[in-house]
Amino acid sequence: SHILNNLSARRPRGSSSPIERLTDREFEVFQLIGQGKGTREIAAELHLSPRTVDVHRAHIKEKLGLRDVTALIRHAVRWVETRPEGE
Repeated sequence: SHILNNLSARRPRGSSSPIERLTDREFEVFQLIGQGKGTREIAAELHLSPRTVDVHRAHIKEKLGLRDVTALIRHAVRWVETRPEGE
């Protein structure tokens, strides 16, 4: 239930966050990365191939201006931790 609520939560519109540039699927992947899930777990949960998840990760890094996977994970975890519980 908690995961479904997180996945269905809409991103805030009106702020100038770079996260708004992510597609809905990239946003889902970003949230799951922030929840500590790995590529295989994300792929299974979203019914995607691990390669597709890796492509989404690359697009997210590019759109957010992050240089490596470590920066992506750090950014995603911080983002998830700063969201109110119901969001």
